[in-house]
Amino acid sequence: MPPLPSPLTPTLLSAIRSQPHLPSHAWYFVAGVTLSALNRADDIAAILKHALEKGPAHNDAKPGHDEQLVIARKMREALVKAAAIGGLPKTINALFALKGATPSSLLDEPLGYSPTGRAVDVYDVPSSTVLHRGQIFFDKVYGKVSKRVMGQMDRSGTEDLGLTARLMYGYILSNTTVLTPAESSFVLIAGLIPQDVNPQLKGHLKGALNNGATLDEIKAVRAVVIRICEASGMRRLHEKSASGWGWTDEVADL
Repeated sequence: MPPLPSPLTPTLLSAIRSQPHLPSHAWYFVAGVTLSALNRADDIAAILKHALEKGPAHNDAKPGHDEQLVIARKMREALVKAAAIGGLPKTINALFALKGATPSSLLDEPLGYSPTGRAVDVYDVPSSTVLHRGQIFFDKVYGKVSKRVMGQMDRSGTEDLGLTARLMYGYILSNTTVLTPAESSFVLIAGLIPQDVNPQLKGHLKGALNNGATLDEIKAVRAVVIRICEASGMRRLHEKSASGWGWTDEVADL
């Protein structure tokens, strides 16, 4: 079966990069996470190549090696964090597609240095310390309703849901060595919009504010994700045309 045509036309790439209020370094990992959530891993390579050639902002300026390394690492970390809300299989496919397009000098190979330090978290740091860090991050995201949200998961019919959330926040999401708290929130927004899960999206739109993003930045991320989704075939579903692939309601907004 021939591959699907890519939604990443030159016009779309230009529009994503020039989206008003979108922070520098955000466009490429937001696009990559969105494509991963859409199960379009094969298109992620084009995003990385464009970013390495054109740079992290809207102006065309090929970055040097150090900035290219930042781009590659942010892309990888965004896809790792997206596993927490989009599933590990999609992250696996996305990371292998990304690796195939990444110059060897920009890879962090096994048993080598990883700037995230997650291996230290897993093997050397007491789990209680990592889980406490995750709880702090969770409380920051959800603010005054954090205890209620976690309590609902603990009482979901199995306490394992709350335990899973604590593990994800501790070992995956609260690690902010490569992506800032605000950038981490952008990852979550980009991964949730294609899944049509407004209850969770609403919490993370507000969480992005709590993590230091501005309202304009959040709206810019939301707009970019929706544009990629629509270019990939998603649409708003209606009562008279409920079949197909799309959103059952308006995408949540602030």
